[in-house]
Amino acid sequence: MNRFKRRVPEINFVLTAYIAFLLLLFFLIFTSMDTNKGLSSRLPIIPISKQDGGNSTDILKSRNMLDVYLNKKDQLIVDGNYTTIDQLRDIAKNFIDNPDNERRKPEKIEMDVPYFGPILVTSKHIISLRNDRGSSYQAYIFVQDELVGAYNDLRDKLSQKKWQKKYANLTKDEQKAILLIYPQRISEVILKKGRE
Repeated sequence: MNRFKRRVPEINFVLTAYIAFLLLLFFLIFTSMDTNKGLSSRLPIIPISKQDGGNSTDILKSRNMLDVYLNKKDQLIVDGNYTTIDQLRDIAKNFIDNPDNERRKPEKIEMDVPYFGPILVTSKHIISLRNDRGSSYQAYIFVQDELVGAYNDLRDKLSQKKWQKKYANLTKDEQKAILLIYPQRISEVILKKGRE
């Protein structure tokens, strides 16, 4: 009976490690990583004034900036006035679009935009979102969502008016044209010490 007993083949661990290494290398080389994900944010702009010796043409005018501040008590202050989260989106849309070309809101510049031709846009506007370290993450996300939602609403409205489609359903070139009219310009700053 002993002569029919089979020997169990040994596993060559060196070969197994080599195959595992080759598979790992294969996946590392041929796997693409999408790096365009995440929140779209801009670094804060340092205002340049003529008193500081700045002679740049990109001097930030106060009319081009909407100051949104979330304090440590999760209270929202927009341009020095206490505001609710429900009001923020409409305030932001009115600021970004400046439909009546008001002097206290972003200046409009004529730009030649594909599909639209010459059109007045507020390309130099910026929304400065500041919060102190004591504010809650949830309140900050609500504020961020409302600001991004303001841009999305304006883009959808223009897209519906021009092509009777939502912005997300446009071609890449059509989307680029609308982004020239409504570029997302949100600058974020976290303050070390809160203020009331």
